[in-house]
Amino acid sequence: MVFYPADFTFVCPTELEDLAKLYPKFKEMNAEVLSFSTDTVHTHKAWHDTSPSIKQIEYPMGADPSGKISYAFGTLIEGGDMPLVVDEGLSLRGSFIIDPTGILRTIEIHDNSIGRSAKETLRKLQAAQFVDSHPGNVCPASWEPGDDTLEPGMDLVGKI
Repeated sequence: MVFYPADFTFVCPTELEDLAKLYPKFKEMNAEVLSFSTDTVHTHKAWHDTSPSIKQIEYPMGADPSGKISYAFGTLIEGGDMPLVVDEGLSLRGSFIIDPTGILRTIEIHDNSIGRSAKETLRKLQAAQFVDSHPGNVCPASWEPGDDTLEPGMDLVGKI
C-alpha cells in the first residue's frame, strides 16, 4: 500500500508513474499495489483522464476522502490545535508491505517534499519474501536477490 498527499500535485505523479512501470514485476511476485490519497474517486478519474503519467496506472487507486484509512495507517496530517496547517486532511507519503497473513513487514513514512523509489519498495518486497521463505536468514543492508544473507546468532566477533 502506498499513501500520497493529493491528486494534481507535482511529486505524486512521478512516484505513481514510477510504481506503474514496475507494477508488472510486483504482479510477477504475487503482490498487489494499492495507492491511497484523501481525494475522491471522481478526482482520481479526472486525474487519470488528464495526466499522461497517471494514465499508465493499472493498479487500484483507493479513495479515502474521510481520511479514516490514512488515519489508521498513521499517515493522515491532522491540524488539531495547530492553526493554519496547510496540509491538514492530506496524507504523508507512506509505503507499507503487508504479507498474505496480514503482518506488516515494512513501513516507510516521510515528508511530502521527498519522493519515493518504486525500485526500493520492490527490493524491500523481495527481501520480505526471501526471509519468509528462508527461515533463519536475514537480509543485510542493501541486499539484492542473489546476494549473501546472514544467519542471526552467528559469531561475528573478530570478523569485522
